[in-house]
Amino acid sequence: MTRSIALGVLLAVGALSLAVSGYQSPSPAGPKVVEVENVKPNLYMLKGGGGNTAVFVGTSGVVVVDTKLPGWGQPILDKIKELTPKPVTTIINTHTHGDHVSGNVEFPATVDIVTQDNTKANMQKMTTPTGIPAGAMANVFQAGSSRGMPKRTFKDTMTLGKDADRIDLYYFGRGHTNGDAFVVFPALHIMHAGDMFARKGPPLLDANNGGSGVAIGDTLSKVASRIKGVDSVITGHSTLMTWPDLEEYARFNQDFLEWVRAEMKAGKTAEVAAAEYKLPEKYAGYTNNPDRVKLNVAVIYDELKK
Repeated sequence: MTRSIALGVLLAVGALSLAVSGYQSPSPAGPKVVEVENVKPNLYMLKGGGGNTAVFVGTSGVVVVDTKLPGWGQPILDKIKELTPKPVTTIINTHTHGDHVSGNVEFPATVDIVTQDNTKANMQKMTTPTGIPAGAMANVFQAGSSRGMPKRTFKDTMTLGKDADRIDLYYFGRGHTNGDAFVVFPALHIMHAGDMFARKGPPLLDANNGGSGVAIGDTLSKVASRIKGVDSVITGHSTLMTWPDLEEYARFNQDFLEWVRAEMKAGKTAEVAAAEYKLPEKYAGYTNNPDRVKLNVAVIYDELKK
């Protein structure tokens, strides 16, 4: 059995459960309820309907970070109107996945949309993420249309606004995908990490969109060491975390990689290694998702064999 076939078999086994445990499946029918948490003055976290959305109310307008699943753009806009009369001027998408970008198309066409270079390329294709069933997420971007697509991109860094309105964007390398942006609000000492830090548990390694289990720990370590002045982190799908939480999450991913390397060196198959994995005691409180572990081991084995 070739590496690609072996990886494909493992991905198929855990695909259905992963659609629920990380990358969000389409919304169920019924009211779309947006929950609001006031993180800091003029900064809100909107939960429900996919990835966590940040709403930053600046001097002359509103910046939105991530726009959730299809059909959630208007509920986000409605909630923003309850928070401020100021217009939405900018959307920043942390990465390409449909539960973070699909609401883009429901915002006014005048809104500026900013992503990392690779994320724009990924959004133009909207390739199904690794481990997710084909068709689990509708592609809301019409072929040949620019509606909802990025208007500006950056390679490594970009700054939007100034003084109290300043927002710094960073890219440090591959991880969850190959285009994950970190969005920092310096005046508030807050960062939105997207799904590079979705929750305390195994990440979704989307190899189909350039993600890497070999690189993710080091990428997070660069974030932890190079970004200064941040106290709290808006996660992709969980609660507000601390900076030490992010530092620990970098170590968690580095430790997982070293464990996989050791299992592979011992001659174990990816299937056997995944079945034997036990969450280290020092990461008590982390979720231990066997299906996600199985997929991540397969992705890393595939990377290490190339």
